[in-house]
Amino acid sequence: MNRLTAIQQIRERLRSGGHSIGSWMQIPHPSIAEIMGQAGYDWVAVDMEHGAIAVHQLPDLFRALELGGTLPLARIAQGHPKDCKQALDAGAGGVIVPMIESADQLLAVRDACRWPPAGTRGVGFARGNLFGKHFDQYAEEAQAPLLVAMIEHVDAVEVLHEILAVEGLDAIMIGPYDLSASMGLTAQFDSPDFMSTMKRILTLCVQHGMPCGVHVVMPQSDVVTARVAEGYRFIAYSIDAVFMTNSVMSPSC
Repeated sequence: MNRLTAIQQIRERLRSGGHSIGSWMQIPHPSIAEIMGQAGYDWVAVDMEHGAIAVHQLPDLFRALELGGTLPLARIAQGHPKDCKQALDAGAGGVIVPMIESADQLLAVRDACRWPPAGTRGVGFARGNLFGKHFDQYAEEAQAPLLVAMIEHVDAVEVLHEILAVEGLDAIMIGPYDLSASMGLTAQFDSPDFMSTMKRILTLCVQHGMPCGVHVVMPQSDVVTARVAEGYRFIAYSIDAVFMTNSVMSPSC
């Protein structure tokens, strides 16, 4: 696939008010990535925060996703420059960054993802540019990979207007488990306080013209339809392991 074109297409769809649906991987096996890549998603995020996935496994996972025309993203473990560099050098089209709590933090991550002059990431041959063969084309991509910030703490909500103003941010994604935990309401998603906070985040995103994302963990397409109707525009649909769990249960006899 042409990774730069895929990035531009997703970005343009979001900027024009459309939505983008992807999925999530936690099992580091290329065959699973190949199946996910052929499933029709815009993107699939390889989870390096909670998935048991090592850097050396990324190239094969990304290749398998790309075979189906699906853009590989990486949910990195932290917003550390090393995490950004390794995921992008391996061929991720962008990063989903956990636990963003301030505009300054997001700015540092953004710069760590970008080659100069746009940022500070080290320049070199890597799998992302086919070890130099596509260096010039990749130099354009490396000026602005997709950047998605995860909002996972109530403190981030208090300064969300500043985070949303950061140039180069393509979308945010709410992390409901960590967000609810930060409120002392772990996994209490029906709590009025939690639902009010979710609504506040979505409203601020709409006011700033920023796509707001959410993870529909259970594979229920009607829930995705409902989330789009509510205004969410960057949606992760389930997880490889959850797809499998919901399909392998022994039938009752």
